[in-house]
Amino acid sequence: MKHRFILLSLAATVALTACDRSLDIVNPNQVTTESFWKTSDDALAGVNAVYSTTHRGGISRWLPFYYIIRSDEGRSQSPATDIVNNMDQFLVTDYNYGNAYSIWNDNYIGINRANQVINNVPTIQMDAALRDRYLGEAKFMRALFYYHLVTLWGNVPLVLQQSVVGDKPNSATSAEVWAQIEKDLTEAATVLPTTYGSTELGRATRGAAYALLAKAQMQQRKYTEALTPLQWLADGEGKSLYALVPNYRDNFLISTENNRESVFEWQFEENPAEFTDDDTETPNQNYGTSIAQFFGPSSIGWSDGEAHRWPIYEFTERTTAGARDPRLEASFLFDSTDVRGPNFTQIYGETFTQRYGTGNKRVWFRKFQNDHWKIEEGYRSPNNWRYIRYADVLLMYAEALNATGKTSQAYPYVDQVRRRAGLPALSVARPGLSQEQFLAQLKHERVTELSGEGHRWNDLARWGDLGPQLAPRDPAFSTFVRGKSELLPIPQLDRDLNPNLQQNPNY
Repeated sequence: MKHRFILLSLAATVALTACDRSLDIVNPNQVTTESFWKTSDDALAGVNAVYSTTHRGGISRWLPFYYIIRSDEGRSQSPATDIVNNMDQFLVTDYNYGNAYSIWNDNYIGINRANQVINNVPTIQMDAALRDRYLGEAKFMRALFYYHLVTLWGNVPLVLQQSVVGDKPNSATSAEVWAQIEKDLTEAATVLPTTYGSTELGRATRGAAYALLAKAQMQQRKYTEALTPLQWLADGEGKSLYALVPNYRDNFLISTENNRESVFEWQFEENPAEFTDDDTETPNQNYGTSIAQFFGPSSIGWSDGEAHRWPIYEFTERTTAGARDPRLEASFLFDSTDVRGPNFTQIYGETFTQRYGTGNKRVWFRKFQNDHWKIEEGYRSPNNWRYIRYADVLLMYAEALNATGKTSQAYPYVDQVRRRAGLPALSVARPGLSQEQFLAQLKHERVTELSGEGHRWNDLARWGDLGPQLAPRDPAFSTFVRGKSELLPIPQLDRDLNPNLQQNPNY
């Protein structure tokens, strides 16, 4: 059983506030930055607070919308038109749109927490190796938060010191943000362990740092540089640490979390001591995610985010045994999740026909839902978000090899992913592909392997495929404006407070 979550220490979330002199009264009972960072326990509490940022709604709920629903594989038919307009149809009119702002805000909260660790832990007298590990974890998480910000907003403030009231940082260029991400991850990889004990699962490892570094480099199309961390993972030391689990579905069940395929995953949990499955903030809030409620099928969840039907038609290949690709059933809930059709497809304890009739063609993402153990959804799902899987690493390595002219060497890594699904090896099914043909095949492989896991938007951006030409498969892209819609608008609230922030083009 997994270590359910990394405990949040409230003491580590020290807020630096400024007051008018006449009201600047010292509270002797309040923890301050100066009084807190004294011991190794303080350092641990600070690092744990950085991880706990992933439990905040901007990250655990709304971030997946922007990477999944805004891409061509997802859509929204929500009665909440703000979700449809802002998160699906590129009709952004409110530059302070709350759900987007919560992503911006929560990632910067995480960055500030990481900065406090990075700025203060070096002065603590403690075991040097443990201190270096804590700093590596904080740098990994800071890079993760900036990865979200740069891929969604582009030119964002690059803040590397703990914040104080009155700070007005300049907008950094995307290149500067990417450079800092690479620096943080490279430094983190040198000090992070390759594994942890069972009580500390979920912490950043060397493999996680290398995988995120490769993602950052590939997103900049630095394929040659990405080969180094990917080689460590696929052919080097990482090859003995990670493996594809035999059953694809095990990557999305609460009973098989933190398995050998998991390179990094966000830890979620229910808190039985204070369990209220509603959307109300509580002082000792559950450490769950509400994405299962918001992606849940109609009559189960809010169905604010769902899948287009075209991805299910990507699963056309038969296994070597003549069966349907098993990843389809694991990835989507629709009228034929069970190959026998709607009368046999189970949707949270009832057949598809019972819930929706036989003519309903809607499709919902199944990954990270809880239909394998519950007949309803809620706001505090304990199902971990598998942020980077080893299958993703193998497909990235194949893409980087192909991009650098090593197409023939890329086949074995795609074959590993296909073999787990029961499909014939690509080296047998389609040998001798050109570089362009191999990339086209990889685009297909990433859909069938990774749909609904939050990678699609960045994949499309990296390939240069974002644009109105996607409208036939996703009508929302008919409102996509090149040179604008690739990025979100910098929140106007922050620009009002900080005139040094520059708005993104065409907003």
